[in-house]
Amino acid sequence: MKKQTKNSLSMVRTHHQEKQTKGELFVLDENGQVLFSCFTLELPWKDNEFQVSCIPPGRYKVVPRYSKKYKHHLHILDVPDRSLILIHEANYVRQLLGCIAVGKARIDIDGDGLIDVTSSVLTKNKILEFIDGPSEIIIS
Repeated sequence: MKKQTKNSLSMVRTHHQEKQTKGELFVLDENGQVLFSCFTLELPWKDNEFQVSCIPPGRYKVVPRYSKKYKHHLHILDVPDRSLILIHEANYVRQLLGCIAVGKARIDIDGDGLIDVTSSVLTKNKILEFIDGPSEIIIS
């Protein structure tokens, strides 16, 4: 039986803009050492409005989840007035409805003037190597 880790996630929002929120996500071991980091992409802050806003900063439970659409990914639980907030693959902010996209690099892939994230599936899968059971995420 595989030993469950005590790793956790910390996400720091670095750029709040009109059409998107950019940040960085860190996988931390039980001593707070960074095991892995990547970039994040979210909707802009619009008062936690359903499907058009990123979620409020805070400390949340996070659990692995599986769906037909995203396969293995992470589910953020107990977000006030919100449900099904996921950490999943997406390259563009237009693919998000309140969830968090993760990627290896930030560039404008499609030339629309907005920053996108690259290698999203690979990045999500790397995070899942470290988070294999119930954990937590701190968003600041």
